[in-house]
Amino acid sequence: MKLLITFIITLVLSINPALSQEKAYLKVASKKFTENVILGEIITKLPSDPDLIITHIRELGGTRILWNGLLKGEIDIYPEYTGTILKEIFAGENNQTENFKSRLKKLNIGITKPLGFNNTYAIGMKRDLAEKYGINKISDLKNFPNLQFGFTNEFMDRNDGWPGLRNKYQLPQTDVKGLDHDLAYRGLDAGSIDVIDFYSTDAEIEYYNLKVLEDDLKYFTEYKCVILYRKKLEALYPVFINSVKKLEDTISESQMIKMNSDVKIKGESEQQVATNFIESRFSIDVNVEESKFLDRLWHNTKEHLFLVIISLTGAILISIPLGIAAYKKKKFGKVILGITGVIQTIPSLALLVFMIPLLGIGSWPAIAALFLYSLLPIVRNTFTGLEDIPNSIRESAIVLGLSPSEILKKIELPLASRSILAGIKTSAVINVGTATLGALIGAGGYGQPILTGIRLDKVSLILEGAIPAALLALLVQWLFDLSEKIIVPKGLRI
Repeated sequence: MKLLITFIITLVLSINPALSQEKAYLKVASKKFTENVILGEIITKLPSDPDLIITHIRELGGTRILWNGLLKGEIDIYPEYTGTILKEIFAGENNQTENFKSRLKKLNIGITKPLGFNNTYAIGMKRDLAEKYGINKISDLKNFPNLQFGFTNEFMDRNDGWPGLRNKYQLPQTDVKGLDHDLAYRGLDAGSIDVIDFYSTDAEIEYYNLKVLEDDLKYFTEYKCVILYRKKLEALYPVFINSVKKLEDTISESQMIKMNSDVKIKGESEQQVATNFIESRFSIDVNVEESKFLDRLWHNTKEHLFLVIISLTGAILISIPLGIAAYKKKKFGKVILGITGVIQTIPSLALLVFMIPLLGIGSWPAIAALFLYSLLPIVRNTFTGLEDIPNSIRESAIVLGLSPSEILKKIELPLASRSILAGIKTSAVINVGTATLGALIGAGGYGQPILTGIRLDKVSLILEGAIPAALLALLVQWLFDLSEKIIVPKGLRI
């Protein structure tokens, strides 16, 4: 037990070094698409105060996750777009640029001037298909109700997304698929969908020879890129904020498209592309330390183990008593099994999102969700293991004069130990796999390379997360099989 506690403390300090050091930490965040990740890397590599350690939380998620994280101080700065601020963050308010600036000021949020490019939403399709049907503008789409639409998940629900677009253009399509931004391009290229949304600076537009449909009713507003940050940074780290403001009006649309292309098409890393931009624009030498595979693997393993060990340990400590209570109190037991069963039916991604308002972003909401998912197998197997013990054994124990607590400790739990261990093993394996989703809310782990691999269409990165996760699940199962020789009485292992 002491070794386990020491290991957990070491993991906490290694994953959250701010807890063990006195230096100041500043968190840059980026959304889950390549351009935003590049901009996050540029911000991270800008000159700053020597005692300030800047970390980049990559691919954190959608607008609301980053915005709420900024308001709560869970992140300090991230790239955003004026159209998103107007139409999504401050939806329903007076949509004037100066108005949202004053609103940001009241919330103690600072904003830079535009960085120089406009990355608006656009609707498009394969050029040959558009020419076949004579489609040149978005309003033409209402004449082809059988076309398959596939929009990014965020666009499907945004105030400036699909609902408003459908109403503005009176589009008849109803069977619209929601999917990941990067997967949409592959679906379009494969012919499984016909029309998608994209960002006007996406490198894939030229790569796949897509036709951007004219927004003839002027639905989409300007999405000029800006940087939002906590206002207090101006006083705390003036050197850093001055460096950030030097990015104003320095990136043209063609430059941004090229940087996106360098990453998505040419396969360069976001770190290298960001470094090249800073060195060419500001004549500053930036040291780029490309992470090695083994370093990434060790870092991801520590993060993944942290999520699994904390959540599974908590689940074991809670679930076994709950299973015992369910067995002892039958009516109360139905409630316990019912609640844990309902929790298990909640989609894992939804449960992660539900935890964000309570615990913020990062490791702890992921741990809370994994903890809840680990309850049912252990509770149910504990209850079943105790329930299946023959009454004759209990009656013999009572005749021998054993108290209820002695019966539980010396007879019932040892006899149920194999069933209980099977439940723990099941929870552990499920936990290892489900923990990969924690990367969506900044928890890291093996899910991080998987997300990046999907975004960049790199199978090697996907395997970098998937294979270790599978191996860890097998290792966990083997360790519990081994522990059965210690925990389960010898007579029950025959």
